Amino acid sequence: MKNKDKLNISKSLKHFEDSQLLVPGGVLGIRRPYNFVEGEYPVFVDSGKGMHIVDIDGNEYIDYLCAYGPVILGYREEEVDNAVISQIRNKGFCFSLTQEYQNILAKKFQDLIPCSEMTIFVKTGSDATTTAIRLARAYTGKAKVMRCGYHGWHDWCVEVKGGIPEKLFEDIYEFRYNDIESLENLLIKHGNKTAAIIITPFGHPLAQKMEEPGPGFLEAIKSLAEKHGAVLIFDEIRTGFRMSLGGAQGYYKVTPDLACFGKAMANGYSISAVTGKAEIMRTGEKKVFISSTFFPNSLAYVASLKTIEILERDDILSSIRENGNRFHNRVQAVIDKHKTGAELSGIGPMFFITFKKDKEKTYKEKRMLFYTQLIRRGIFMHPYHHGYIAYRHTDDDLDKTVQAIDESLATLVE
Repeated sequence: MKNKDKLNISKSLKHFEDSQLLVPGGVLGIRRPYNFVEGEYPVFVDSGKGMHIVDIDGNEYIDYLCAYGPVILGYREEEVDNAVISQIRNKGFCFSLTQEYQNILAKKFQDLIPCSEMTIFVKTGSDATTTAIRLARAYTGKAKVMRCGYHGWHDWCVEVKGGIPEKLFEDIYEFRYNDIESLENLLIKHGNKTAAIIITPFGHPLAQKMEEPGPGFLEAIKSLAEKHGAVLIFDEIRTGFRMSLGGAQGYYKVTPDLACFGKAMANGYSISAVTGKAEIMRTGEKKVFISSTFFPNSLAYVASLKTIEILERDDILSSIRENGNRFHNRVQAVIDKHKTGAELSGIGPMFFITFKKDKEKTYKEKRMLFYTQLIRRGIFMHPYHHGYIAYRHTDDDLDKTVQAIDESLATLVE
């Protein structure tokens, strides 16, 4: 199979060169070119509609990164955007007091999410996970936290420790997904001082295969949390309103004490939430201080209510799962055909194509070459981050993507 010619991304590269004199790193961390394939992926986007995006050089792509997960329906979803526009024109959104949408959305959480008794709405995933940890520490009077997964960029959990005193993360301990013994060993040492166990209930480690919980894994974690008096927190920033309307906890039937939601709950508008048992959440009344000028802004509340309305009304998640399952089966057949060491992991709504690691580390070159060929064919996936299926991915989009994966893998075996 012939290699595709490189795309013209000269405007993107020029804008990136200019931006490095204006913004540290040119663009924020995960969007920097070295996190993709440098010189091949665009850096600046111009527009999006449905599940297609267009960069500033005019190249069009079928997008599976979905803005790193918030887009569950599609870009410029008219019903959602019109609800927001109506709020701007007819009501306003930034006040000294709180608008009623907070209560309506919190009640919707109670209706849909198994653990939800009370909810605090914030802005980002990192806001939500940090709020949950603060609530857990205040509720238990303990300091130590057992973690598994990516939980954001705040001091207690960020992987890059520059600028952060060690004392701010010295009580944080990591355990391995689907390895209950690694958690048990930590709790033998620190169990009586453990405030919280926080985990992404569906495993999505950076640049590695995605992983569902093994039989009894989540149940065992819940049992250990109860045994040691720790608050069990599910980080559902990616799984919430995607795996099911009740999140992964609804899908796997394991209910945590607290859960963090974000991304898909508002189809791209900035909002996240911590929800859970009232007795724990009530520490946010006086014992824990949580406040921001922009947390109560109602535009994202309105967007979230409309997004959830559409998800329920049109049974969107069933459609996404069905399309995703078909897509998985077709991609797996292509991978089986080419024997390149490529591996497909994930479930219907989320997927990732990686390459088997080898001692010679040829998997790194294969990854780079494969994703280079994909982007040149107009398929926007990420070499180090899993992809998503959204509602506006059409049959034609999925057909073209399977063909592009087939052709790109074929270039690796010639």
